[in-house]
Formats: sequence, C-alpha cells, structure tokens
Amino acid sequence: MFKKLYIIPLLFIYSLSLQANDEHVVKGRVVDEKNQPIIGANVYWENTQNGTTSDTNGLFTIERKVGNSNLVVSYTGYVSTVVPITATSNELTITLKGEIELDEVVVSERKMGTISSRVSVLQTQKITYDELSRAACCNLAESFETNPSVDVSYADASTGARQIKLLGLSGTYVQMLTENYPNFRGAASSYGLDYIPGPWMESIQVSKGTSSVKNGYEALAGQINVEYKKPMTADIFSANVFASDAGRYEGNADASWHINENLSTGLFFHYSNDSKQHDDNNDGFMDMPLKEQVNLMNRWQHKSNNYVAQYGVRYLHENRTGGQSTKHHDFADPYRIKLNTNRAELFTKQACILDVEKEESVALILSGSYHEQKSMYDRTPYNVYQNNVYASLLYEKEFTPMHRLSTGISMNYDGFNENLAQSGNRNFYNRDEVITGAYVQYTFNLYNKLILLGGIRGDYSTLHDFFITPRVHIKYNPFDWFHIRASAGKGFHTTNVLAENNYLLSSSRKLHIADNLDQEEAWNTGLNLSFYIPLFGKELTINGEWYYTNFLKQVVVDMDNDPHAVSFYNLDGKSYSNSYQIEASYPFFRGFTLTAAYRYTESKSDYKNEKGDVYRLKKPLMNDFKGLVTASYQTPLKKWQFDLTGQFSGGGRMPTPDKVNPLWEENFKAHTIVNAQMTKYFRTWSIYVGSENLFNFTQEHSIVDASNPRGDNFDGTMVWGPVHGRKIYAGIRFNISRD
Repeated sequence: MFKKLYIIPLLFIYSLSLQANDEHVVKGRVVDEKNQPIIGANVYWENTQNGTTSDTNGLFTIERKVGNSNLVVSYTGYVSTVVPITATSNELTITLKGEIELDEVVVSERKMGTISSRVSVLQTQKITYDELSRAACCNLAESFETNPSVDVSYADASTGARQIKLLGLSGTYVQMLTENYPNFRGAASSYGLDYIPGPWMESIQVSKGTSSVKNGYEALAGQINVEYKKPMTADIFSANVFASDAGRYEGNADASWHINENLSTGLFFHYSNDSKQHDDNNDGFMDMPLKEQVNLMNRWQHKSNNYVAQYGVRYLHENRTGGQSTKHHDFADPYRIKLNTNRAELFTKQACILDVEKEESVALILSGSYHEQKSMYDRTPYNVYQNNVYASLLYEKEFTPMHRLSTGISMNYDGFNENLAQSGNRNFYNRDEVITGAYVQYTFNLYNKLILLGGIRGDYSTLHDFFITPRVHIKYNPFDWFHIRASAGKGFHTTNVLAENNYLLSSSRKLHIADNLDQEEAWNTGLNLSFYIPLFGKELTINGEWYYTNFLKQVVVDMDNDPHAVSFYNLDGKSYSNSYQIEASYPFFRGFTLTAAYRYTESKSDYKNEKGDVYRLKKPLMNDFKGLVTASYQTPLKKWQFDLTGQFSGGGRMPTPDKVNPLWEENFKAHTIVNAQMTKYFRTWSIYVGSENLFNFTQEHSIVDASNPRGDNFDGTMVWGPVHGRKIYAGIRFNISRD
C-alpha cells in the first residue's frame, strides 16, 4: 500500500513537467575576447546577492526575474559588464574584456563578495576572493569572520589548534573538501585550517546539512569546499605581503603560465612566521604559539576538445611552539608544547565530455597524502603518521533538461600509525581502514521551479562493515520572491580519537578511551525559506533556516564526569542539535551592503557517571547564540573600501568543575568582537590596514592553574573566547591581471 501511495506524488510531478516550458530561466555562456570560456565567472542579478557561476565550459543557468532587469557578469581581471534582460532574452553569449586603463571614466558594478545561488537545490553560499579580501584572511581559519553560519574557535590556549563549528556541531562532522575531493581528515583535522593560505583561494563553497552523495558519506552537519586559483584563469602574477603588531610576518605569491592554448601551469608559494612571544595577561604562558610555515604547490591544467585534466602536487612544513613564555619570566624548566609537521599531497582530475548537448561526461579523481606530526606535550610524546589514498570514478548524463543521472564508485584508504606515552606507558594505536562504495543520484528539474535531488550510496568498511547513506533535497519556488528548500539524509563518521583530539594533551587530564568505539551515525533534516523582497528599487534578501541533527551512534567526548580526565565512549541515550538562523542583507545605496544575522543553537547529549547513570547536559563550550552585523562600502571607481564586522557571541556551559575545588565557573559569559579594515586601491596593487578584536576583549584565565603546569589541575582546553587581544595589521596586494 505504501509503495502505491509513494508513486502518486511522482505521477503528479511528471504531469506538471509536461506543462512546463523554458521561460523560467536565462541561459548563457561567458567567454573572453578570444572566445575562450571563462570558468567560475560570477553571474547575478543587479543589486542582489543571488546568482550563480559559469561552469568549465563557461555555461550558466539562472532563474529569470519577473519583468526586465539587469544581469551582472564579473570575474577577477576582467571588466564587469551589465546585461539588460528582457522577457525574450535567452541563450546569451557574454564577452568580458580584460581590465585596461582608459582615459575616460569607466563606471562598473561592484562584484558581490558572497553569492547565494537561487537555482541550486542545496543551500550553498559561495565566498569569493572579494569577500576574503574584506579581512586579513591569512588562511582558511580566518576566512569566515564575515560569515554568520561558520564559527571558528581555538580548541586550546597553547597549540593554536582551531576548529570549525557548524549547526552546533564540531568540525569533525563537517566534510572538508579541496577541489571537490575529501581532504584534511584525521591527523590534519586539528590544524588543517591553517594549512590553506588565503591568497591561494579562488572561492569557498559552504553548504549546510547533508550534501550530495557524490562526495561520500561524511557530511553530517555540512560541507566546505575550497577552490584554488586555476592556471587558465588566474592572474599572471599576484603577491600579498602581510605584517601585524603581534609579530606575524607573511608572504604569498602565485603565478600562472599559458604554455600554449591547451596547457597551463600555476606555482604557489607561502611563508609565514609568528616570531614574537606575547603574554598580555601575565599568566606565564604565551597567548599565541610561535609558528613558522612553508607551503608550496604546483598545479597543471590541460584542455583539448572534450578532454580536461588537472594535476597538482603540494608540500607543507610547519613548526609551532606553545607553552610558558621565557621573554618576561625566568623558568628553569619551562613547560613547552612543540609540534613538527610535514605534509605532502598529490591529486589529479580527469574528465571526458562524451556528449556536449546532453552534458554526458565521465570523470576520474585520484588523490593521495602523507601526514607526519611529531609532538611533545611537555614531557608527553605523541606522534601520528597517516597515509591516505582516495579514488572516485563518476558518470553523469542529462537525458533531458528535466532529468539528470549521476552514478559512480569510490575508494578511500586511511592508514594510521600513532604512539602516545602517558603515565609511563607507551600505547600504540595502529589501524587501517578501506572503504569502498557506489552511489546513484537522480535530479528532476522542473525548469528551476521545482527540483528534486535524491541519492543513495552503499559503502563497505573493513572496520565497520556495510552501511547505507540515503539523502534527498527538495527546492520549490511558489513565487519568484519566495523559495523553499528542504533536505533529509544520513551521514557517517569514523572516529579517530587521538588524531582528531590531540590538543587535549595540553592539560593534565588523563585520557580514557573505551574499546570497540562505534562508527558515528546521524540523521540531519533541514528547512530553508528565502525571501527576495523588492524595496525602494533594490532587493532585501531574508533567509530563515532550521536544521536538526539526531545521532543514532556517537562517540561521546566526556569532560564532565571527571574534571581531571577525558573519557571517550559510545553514546548510551540521545544526542542532538537544533540550529535556528535568520539572516538579512540589503544594499542601502550604491557600493554599500549591510548584512545582519542571528543564530540560536540548542545542542545536548546524554552522559554517564561513574555509577553508569545517564544524565543529559548541554554540550560544553558551545555558544547559545551568535549575532553578526557586517557592513561594507566601496567608493565609486573602486578607489577605497571600508569594512566593519561585529560578532556577538552568547554565553554557554563550561565542563563541570571540581565540586571540592572549583577552579572555573559553571558558565561562560557573552562577548563581542569587532573587526575593521580599510583598503586603498590602485591600478595593479592595493594597500590595506585593519584591526582584529578592535576593543581588546580577551578571556580571563584561559589556562587553568597556569602557575602549576605539571600539577593535577592544569588545563589549557577551557577556551570559550579570544586568547589574544587587539591586533593591528597592514598589507600590500599586487597583481598583474591576465588580459
């Protein structure tokens, strides 16, 4: 009976499709002056933040607005163009011209920093390079200061480890991708946000909730994909030099060469050094670790007829030292944390277009990495070595504009070699996991009025046997000004306790790891409502959303039952997170945009005490709410730009303190952080100055019992706010654009 009822809505959808026509969208192609496709061009409706980007063939599809309007097309290194769109406009060919200096005045439209696609069935935001330039953005960890959805916080007060929080969940439940393949997992998860320099990035795509099954089974809370600059479209040369009063010095450079019309290559370089010891709260510990990083990457891009290939190799070396400061203190035997990291990556992506008209293609993605981290947490050595190999074979075909099929197979191998010496015992945690899987995904698109995306994949793990990942996404536009998105799906995560939580060693807490830990499993459901309201000749954009994540299996990180230990064990009961957010954006006048957002999070889990009794608590060190207001103004002709961002973080619960000797409060308080930046643009270069944490707010006593770091009460992981004060910085950006 259920199967028959299930068919009824499908028949209804099919009957609607027979009545649909192609008048709901505008299609086009973006090319340069040589008629070569421009990949990743921004296409959006004037005075809005809603649009799309061109694909590898320069093609785009965007939902048509009611009445006549202007379509803005832009790309770095090219003069933006404004295209009037009428009711009959379709199948456009838009040519962008290279930026040149003219004697007469040229008025161009400001490019949007963050673009939300109206067409995509997934709720996805694209953070462009223009948005990244609104802040210091030294690396990926600092790329979300103007984003209301993603939080990045310090995991402890000594190592500088940072973690993403999305939908009230920690970063281990967010799938990290680079160039659409999984990356920075396991051993790289604690410090991987510092491994991607900001000037290397072309854009960041952030999607919430369950994502497509194409990229695997891991996205429980969301997905973040980083796209590096492409050799075919990147500037001939660009550089960024940065310095701050905190003693950070950084240099970035990248260059691209077009060897011939089919082959191009790019070279990327990064060096940074945090060389100055700071102890502003005079607790004897450095507020920020000393760091030195060298980062190199070379990538190649080849295209001929219907074949496209990319190759890349990358190497990173980093040293970081935290712990007691010796600048103003005399320690005979200072407590120090030292981490030495080497990481190498290889990747290739091959794609063959079998049929251009039907968008039929087959692609192969291969990647491999070696990660080595040698650590010394005072007198506790911890070393981890991880090998990863990933392969994915994908096939896609568009049967009609309404029906698209994607299918493929994948394999992921992780090999871990870990050793930890604690309490006089050396423990080895060596394991291998191979996960092979296959997926199928179907898309029904009723001319962007109604889109259904359903996918299912099955995977087999050598550690956790067979598991199935179903996911479905629905997008419906009742009106041009009102869009609805809904999603539901499952996600899985293999826990690597030490590799993902080794920052916990910067305390005197003992680690208790239970045997036979489960593979984590959760359902995520979400609802998003988007309003595009015409107001005084411009468009007010309002987004409201709700996401609920319910864990069926989870590895609980328990810092409550014993203030002197951390326990890892399988969930016995319930663990969930509710996240509600509303966001509004409006361009009050030309060149100015104001965005405001508010998010409330309810994240709870069941814990067990020593007697085995189960009790429910809010998850610790999680803000109850977050507010954000960000304003940006760019003067005519892009001479100056002014950016101001305020983040308002609510209070929350601390891990339960010792009842006999409480050394910290049960709750932490709300706080506000303000960042500001001013940029002066010239023809080929710009100079910027700014301040992070403008009003110098810092958490008091971020390190518990700092005067006795080798005692039983020492803990550097009770971090809920900034551990460093105000920073003043300045930098220079220079680029030679590609005509």
